[in-house]
Amino acid sequence: MPSYWNVGQVIDYLRETEDLPDDFYELILIDADHHPIGTLPLNVLLRTRRPVPIDDIMDGDLRVVPVDMDQEEVAYLFQQYDWASAPVIDPSGRLVGVIMHDDIADVIQEEAEEDIRRLTRAGGAGIHDGVVDIVRGRSVWLLVNLLTAVVASLVISVFGATIEQIVALAILMPIVASMGGNAGTQALTVTVRALAMRDITGSNVLRLVNKELIVSFINGIGFAVLCGIGAYFWFGDLGLALVILAAMIINMMAAGFSGILIPLGLNRIGVDPALAATVFVTTVTDVVGFFAFLGLAAWLLV
Repeated sequence: MPSYWNVGQVIDYLRETEDLPDDFYELILIDADHHPIGTLPLNVLLRTRRPVPIDDIMDGDLRVVPVDMDQEEVAYLFQQYDWASAPVIDPSGRLVGVIMHDDIADVIQEEAEEDIRRLTRAGGAGIHDGVVDIVRGRSVWLLVNLLTAVVASLVISVFGATIEQIVALAILMPIVASMGGNAGTQALTVTVRALAMRDITGSNVLRLVNKELIVSFINGIGFAVLCGIGAYFWFGDLGLALVILAAMIINMMAAGFSGILIPLGLNRIGVDPALAATVFVTTVTDVVGFFAFLGLAAWLLV
């Protein structure tokens, strides 16, 4: 609407014009050069007397969307400011269109599904893609997982003689690695979500790291004591129980630390943490868990 119209002119125009959108909630006001200068919600329009100029009742706090802005950025703005609609402008500042909230809802769903596939390293292919595309998207990250698993196996091979002497170590190793991996994934998921929602800033990152370390330490103590007691009653070896207790605390701390720092580091260098962080976090928890558990066993029990 031109900003020099009054309320009566706007209402008459809306009643007489047939080529309007089916659903809309506010009007975009423009100047003589077709530049958006404000918005006017329909509820404000209907509650105002006809002679009042609409530029007297418009909302001049206008946020616009450049026509070349990425759809994920637009979705973030809609969520952040609870927009019902947003005017879209070209490089010269002229109004070229309007994005409605129902349009952006589809984008939010698409981006969420994409982030989930990346976080699970399932690639960009969905259930409607062909077998070849799905295999190609997943095999790359399966290959990376294979290489990182080899690294963890090399750590185990260093302590092969220790495992031969104490068979119980082979039975308990998966517990340490699995707990660390799950704890790391929990911290990673929370961090990636916070990055996507722009909740992490330079001013609060240190506080978040400290909080994650405290949470990891508390969880580590609790589950380490539980595993230590279980190992003692299972094998009747106090030394073995203390080893798994200490290894569990170390690995849970490493899991929490890597679960927040790795995605932050990847994000800083421009790599999507939802796509790459899980591989590195899993590698850290496996390597640290095996090395701590078997190293302590070799030092204290052999």
